[in-house]
Amino acid sequence: MKILIINGANLNLLGRRQPEIYGRESFEDTLEALRARYSENTIDYYQSNVEGEIVNALQQADGIYDGIVLNAGGYTHTSVVIRDAIAAIAVPVVEVHISSILAREEFRHQSMIAPVAKGTIMGFGMESYRLAIEYFIH
Repeated sequence: MKILIINGANLNLLGRRQPEIYGRESFEDTLEALRARYSENTIDYYQSNVEGEIVNALQQADGIYDGIVLNAGGYTHTSVVIRDAIAAIAVPVVEVHISSILAREEFRHQSMIAPVAKGTIMGFGMESYRLAIEYFIH
């Protein structure tokens, strides 16, 4: 199984940014643990703060990966172009959030991505990524 994790804007700051919401673990630590746990699979990673680069990564993943785990960060609530890119590719996408977007500010309650994603996992901290990978593997 070949899985691509894509993280969006500001997620390069995990471990330092608002630890009361996102925890103290860096994404690099999470990625290392995921790769060790699922060593028989390929887990690639891409992060960008730029909306168009995320669209490019989604389009380039089509036909190469078996699944995409996407945490679009703040673009979740605003990006029609990321939504359209997901709808245009054949590879399934699972939307992931570290915190529960429904338990946060009202403007975060709406996901542009959820209607075109295979599913959404939120609120389990960094474990949300593992749960998404488990979906693809099983």
